Amino acid sequence: MRWRIFFPKELRLSLNKRMSDSPRANNEEPTKKISKKQLALFYLLTFSTQSMALAAPPVADSKSVTIMKEVLVTADKEKDAVHLPAVEGTKIYSGKKTSLINLGAAPSIMNNNYRQALQKTPGLLVSEESTPLISIGYRGLSPSRAQFTQVLKDGIPIHADMFGYPEAYYTPPLQVVDHIDFLRGGASLMYGPQPGGALNYVTKDTYKDSPFLLTEENSVGSHDLYSNYTSVSGTQDAIGYYGYFHHRQSQGFRDLNSQVEVYYGGMKVVIERAPDSRWELHFDLYHETHGEPGGLTRQDFDQDPTISTRLIDHFELNRYAGSIAYEKEIDDATVLEVKGYGIYYERLSWRQRGGGFGTLPAGATASTNDIEDQAFYTGGIDARLRHDYSAFGSDEHTFTGGILYHHTFSPRVDKRGISSDSLNGDIRKDSDRTLDDVSVFIENLFKFGPLSVTPGIRFENIWQGVQENVNLDKTTVPLADESNYDFVALPGVGVNYELTDTIDVYGNYSESYRPKIFTQAVPNGTNQIVNGDLREGRSWQADAGLRGNPVPFFSWDGSFFYMEFDDQIGTVGNTTQNVGDARYEGAEIAAEVDVIKLWDFVSGSGEARTLGALKLFYNALFLDAEFTGGPNTGKTLQYAPDFIQKGGVEYSWKDKLKARLAGTFLDDHFGDDGNTPTSSANTSTFFISSYKIWDLTAEAKVYKDTVSIFGGINNIFDEHYYARVTGGGIDPADGRNYYAGVKVLWG
Repeated sequence: MRWRIFFPKELRLSLNKRMSDSPRANNEEPTKKISKKQLALFYLLTFSTQSMALAAPPVADSKSVTIMKEVLVTADKEKDAVHLPAVEGTKIYSGKKTSLINLGAAPSIMNNNYRQALQKTPGLLVSEESTPLISIGYRGLSPSRAQFTQVLKDGIPIHADMFGYPEAYYTPPLQVVDHIDFLRGGASLMYGPQPGGALNYVTKDTYKDSPFLLTEENSVGSHDLYSNYTSVSGTQDAIGYYGYFHHRQSQGFRDLNSQVEVYYGGMKVVIERAPDSRWELHFDLYHETHGEPGGLTRQDFDQDPTISTRLIDHFELNRYAGSIAYEKEIDDATVLEVKGYGIYYERLSWRQRGGGFGTLPAGATASTNDIEDQAFYTGGIDARLRHDYSAFGSDEHTFTGGILYHHTFSPRVDKRGISSDSLNGDIRKDSDRTLDDVSVFIENLFKFGPLSVTPGIRFENIWQGVQENVNLDKTTVPLADESNYDFVALPGVGVNYELTDTIDVYGNYSESYRPKIFTQAVPNGTNQIVNGDLREGRSWQADAGLRGNPVPFFSWDGSFFYMEFDDQIGTVGNTTQNVGDARYEGAEIAAEVDVIKLWDFVSGSGEARTLGALKLFYNALFLDAEFTGGPNTGKTLQYAPDFIQKGGVEYSWKDKLKARLAGTFLDDHFGDDGNTPTSSANTSTFFISSYKIWDLTAEAKVYKDTVSIFGGINNIFDEHYYARVTGGGIDPADGRNYYAGVKVLWG
């Protein structure tokens, strides 16, 4: 929801410059085309919220310094915003399709349930699985470990490697996340070239109101789930801090080998010794272990989805990351942001050999296992500058530009254990992989009254290298020592037109790029070869939509999109090659209405002050995606259902009570590009049947603002479904399950 505060013209002019730097401020010039009734309601809602949230005195004089500070903070804490502002910090979002996912608006989310976290966001498919790992697809692109989407934490990439191994095994526990910024296709060019947009996890800021606040949260649930989140935060003079620890464990819903254990902790320190500069230091560590209970045949899934077919396979992830960020307001029109980061990332797995689609390991190979150890040493620096300037008769133009340098050194060792549960073994493959990326990107927002045009371009320079030290599977060909360099220029343009001060028409065109990953540049399998003319995948996409919130109780965003993705890379037999072109087209819609505020608006009453807010929401993706060239021509792409629909009802009362009943509905689709049907024996299938899941969650303060209780029922109607299938079989989803907990704030 966009809030506009109607101040006198002279005061508005002084506020506009300051508010452009606010993360959630709206930079558009307000107008007076509004009824007296709407205006009265608008004043009432705006100033009552300021009074309750900030205990701020009403604006009654022209002391602009105090007024500007209060307006800035209010905009930053706006909870009803559903998309990102035109300009935020050093980033331009004007003319682009974006979503702001405010996790604080919903009841507490347990066990990193992304189905609930992304409940109000169209365009994303969550491929649920029985481990804590996450797979998120975008408009028909493969969801596997979100590898076609840039995934970031506070603007820093968190894939194992940005290009060479773009799999997001790690995502931060949602307890430490304030909100998630989701940028569709073209909007992601400010972060990277992947065609699937960008998901940026923005962590909680330091607590500003006192030197110390302790948060203690504990919950329990089905399958021996236990989750703890503890944090301390505060601000003293110019220094703020936020320390956190998270632990969760569960035995999982499968009979055997589905146990999970996660440890996560870290510290953020913010130093603001001057009003125009800010230092931020951040360090965190993550450790995860879980069993891999294996896939099922369709017959086994139908009879008992809790059985396990892999009894000793397990996975481990270790990640240590540090970063430092500096923000400087050089003058009233210029802002500089610089971030530096270093990350150590280790992925380990132990998997018994033998078996097939949903079957227990058998045969001679089952007496041994494969041990895989991949490490990633990553570092980088990201520098961005924004400058506001006057030209062409307007003083509202904005330029942004930046450069990213990203480096990864990644050794990989594959071993063969002498037993099915060996923790160590003999080296069979050893390779060293390197990646260097230099990206330069610029954008300029030209604003002429209600019309904004934002052209931009990103230049990617990528060097990849793979050197094999050992490969016992290669007996007739020499070991690989390959390197290659790619340069691509990716242009884009966004257009926004303000039909009114609350309704926008927008459009965006951009080009994207999918580089070869390590295993495609130099496969290390037996007798595998790479075509000498292998090309990177290229795509272009366009969005056109209409969005707005003409009244404070109703908002919507609807758009059409089209994307072509050519030269996709895959494997045919033993050869890695470009396997085909694909087309994606469809529509996304999202709408939300507060029925109590609607009644107040129609009747002239003030029931919202006593009854709270009752919101109905609905969003949907309607998709048509198919291959237009290559061996799969005419077939539907994997994880591309004809529709994904989500909707529900949400109630909140005076910041004391929050409850949500929400449903997710997916149409039939396939888990592979070949559209493999159910076998005659009903054992092997990549077909995913349609499913509908409803979740009920609630949170209430029971003692002042200090003690809260929360809980939920996931999959209320015990839907029998699966959302993910791989070459190892069907990965079943959990049935009805429960959780409950208590949260205490002290300080």
